[in-house]
Amino acid sequence: MRFRISRMLSAVCSVGVLVAAASAYGIDWPQWRGPDRTGVSTETGLLKQWPAEGPKLLWRAEGCGDAHATPSVANGKIYGMGLRGEDEVVWARAVATGAEIWSTKIAGGTTLQGRQGGYGSRCTPTVDGNRMYVLGVAGELACLDTSGKLLWKHNLVTEFGGSVPRWGYSESPLVDGANVVVAPGGSAATIVAFNKVTGATAWKSALPEGDGAHYSSAISITVGGQRQIVEFLSGGVVGVSAADGKLLWRYSAPANPTANCPTPIFRNGHLFAASGYGTGGGLVKLASLPGGGIDAKEVYFTKDMINHHGGVVLVGDYLYGFDDRARAYTCIEFMTGKVMWANKSVDKGSVVYADGHLILRSEIGAVALIEATPTAYVEKGRFEQPDRSRARAWPHPVVANGRLYLRDMDSLLCYDIKVK
Repeated sequence: MRFRISRMLSAVCSVGVLVAAASAYGIDWPQWRGPDRTGVSTETGLLKQWPAEGPKLLWRAEGCGDAHATPSVANGKIYGMGLRGEDEVVWARAVATGAEIWSTKIAGGTTLQGRQGGYGSRCTPTVDGNRMYVLGVAGELACLDTSGKLLWKHNLVTEFGGSVPRWGYSESPLVDGANVVVAPGGSAATIVAFNKVTGATAWKSALPEGDGAHYSSAISITVGGQRQIVEFLSGGVVGVSAADGKLLWRYSAPANPTANCPTPIFRNGHLFAASGYGTGGGLVKLASLPGGGIDAKEVYFTKDMINHHGGVVLVGDYLYGFDDRARAYTCIEFMTGKVMWANKSVDKGSVVYADGHLILRSEIGAVALIEATPTAYVEKGRFEQPDRSRARAWPHPVVANGRLYLRDMDSLLCYDIKVK
């Protein structure tokens, strides 16, 4: 157990998000895509085969508010967002029962009207110690303590010249050291870092192209000893200095003009990014240049991972995700783009990894357990979420402390996936 916690904390520090990923409750999921924003959990002791009817449903909670927002889990609580009437709220719920502990309004009224899709919040709360950070669909960036008290707030549109994307702000704030980072978009302050305690502006990055905010969330990486913030914006993937926001590199090939959603994947100086709408994904090698710049050299580009919004995960030397062109979950080799397998058994959706297996969530209902192996598609169980809403299931699965959480608009479901 001590070794597992050490590995988890090392992974968290490598991404710069100082969250309590390993807690008294086990392995938490304290932000978007888990402890280090990769969609990968280091939790063990999970079911290797699901019963025919699926894992045991422990509870179902209603009243979460309309949202496609994936929840986070930290220190015995579940955190989420939702639209209740005209109010956008942040809430906390008990992991034991799903009962609501508190809710706090961060925005409301006319600022939330007219968002295409009408689906409310998109952001996953980022939990950092006793604070959390959220971004409302109309651009309200808020810091709360974990008891629900609002500590500070900014509006990305009125204060920083941002423009609300077509389907609303969808980014989950990134904590990097002393700062919290988001992308208002636009030419004045494309990316902004705030002091995470006071909310004061630490730096503003005004990119020459004035990229608009899209639907991906930032990660932090280190190349040649230089700390960077990576954002997937309207015009492509960019890396800026984590110290002052200076633009270091740009990779435009994976971008499409409609919606860039998946979070990029980084390992050992290589970064993979993909999008949907017929575009595909590419791998670049990042290397330091004299004078402090970064060279971004494309290794390959592939149409075999046209990934819309379900994301991809890197397990070992292989990427797994849904490819729109093949209409199949697909495994490709990270360093070459070679297709290892593609399978249409589960419809389009999202993916996470835990304990040797992928959990696939179809946007139309099915949830499946798959061995994470490049040799073949091996299914180890599936079930249909009961009482589905009419909306597509776009929130990603969450694995925390032996449980699987599924958000479905106003509802939240909790399943037991721990080996007894």
